[in-house]
Amino acid sequence: MLKLLVEPQVTWITGGLLWILEIALNVFIIQKVKYTEIDWNAYMQEVEGFLNGTYDYIQLKGDTGPLVYPAGFVYIFSGLYYLTNSGTNVRFAQYIFMVLYLGNLCLVTRIYQRTCKCPPYVLIFMCCAAYRIHSIFVLRLFNDPVAVLIFFAAVNFYLDKYWYVGSFLFSLAVSVKMNILLFAPGLLVILLYENGIFKTAVNLFICAFLQVILGLPFMLDNFSGYLIRSFDLGRQFFFKWTVNWRFLPEDIFLDRRFHLILLCLHLTVLLLFASRRWSKSFSTLLQLVNFKTRWSKGVGQLSANQTVSILFISNLIGISFSRSLHYQFYVWYYYTLPYLLWCTPFSSQTRLLILGVIEYCWNVYPSTDVSSALLHVAHIFLLVGLWNNTSDDCCLTIKADRKKVS
Repeated sequence: MLKLLVEPQVTWITGGLLWILEIALNVFIIQKVKYTEIDWNAYMQEVEGFLNGTYDYIQLKGDTGPLVYPAGFVYIFSGLYYLTNSGTNVRFAQYIFMVLYLGNLCLVTRIYQRTCKCPPYVLIFMCCAAYRIHSIFVLRLFNDPVAVLIFFAAVNFYLDKYWYVGSFLFSLAVSVKMNILLFAPGLLVILLYENGIFKTAVNLFICAFLQVILGLPFMLDNFSGYLIRSFDLGRQFFFKWTVNWRFLPEDIFLDRRFHLILLCLHLTVLLLFASRRWSKSFSTLLQLVNFKTRWSKGVGQLSANQTVSILFISNLIGISFSRSLHYQFYVWYYYTLPYLLWCTPFSSQTRLLILGVIEYCWNVYPSTDVSSALLHVAHIFLLVGLWNNTSDDCCLTIKADRKKVS
């Protein structure tokens, strides 16, 4: 029995048992806990406009405002619109999202099994502490879980070295919600390392081509309108919903200069990790795009841990310097947190303490000065711990003159 808790090699067994328990738990939540309407009706109104023949993104809107997600969202939620009787059968929609939750758990468990980084008992914490995550999936019906589910499917294909399928799914996830792009810097490093410049370009072409195909009907109607609405990087968030910046005055929170500072910090920390942890130096990193030596081949093969750690750290950096985090955004990195914590040199007690602090911060509603400040402290500790771990099985050290990473 102890083996099911501490031996990473049997993670799939522990995950399978938890998966069965999660079926009962999700059914109980759906049947006994009151559904809360937030965005579902707005989603249905937005896709209803599309289904009624409106292709101008500027004209697509719901009760909560204009449609601000790429075209993949429209197609997927149009399917849900039909399956749920124009969105009115909310209970059936909840059961669909329960299936998404269970599918997501399977994909995450497989990633943890492949990496063998964490003891299986972290899956117990992942499931039992998932109060907010269960809510996001089956009580709120947000689109964030759909994007994350597709992304984890992409990660599984990347681990199996099916690069083109993985990139197709990655782009599909981006087309549901743009936050998936936070993984993109790490993904670019991985693609260049394993595939070389030419195949990396093919992967990027697949990503871009899918975005064009999905958005084409809308771009033909109003090209600028589609780009402005679906990929609006400057969208302003409401202060009342922020989880991470509550301790700031609202005028600073809304100040564009503050947003610029966060962007600069994001790029700086990302560059530091890329040049000092994912490679030996910035010059070594640049060797990945050396046309003479890297056009048709990569440096070598990455381990599962190297692939996953780079992707997850890339995302964490983006989240740590986000202009605003809302409660549904927790799913963006919830399933990556145990893995990242076990990539640090901290003790198990410290790891669980940081995980508990983050969980606490995301479950304080509305957020407070203390909870939002604590969230930043936890993120900083986690980033420092990741920085201090230089082992090859966790953070990649690129050596351009080597064929493989040992």
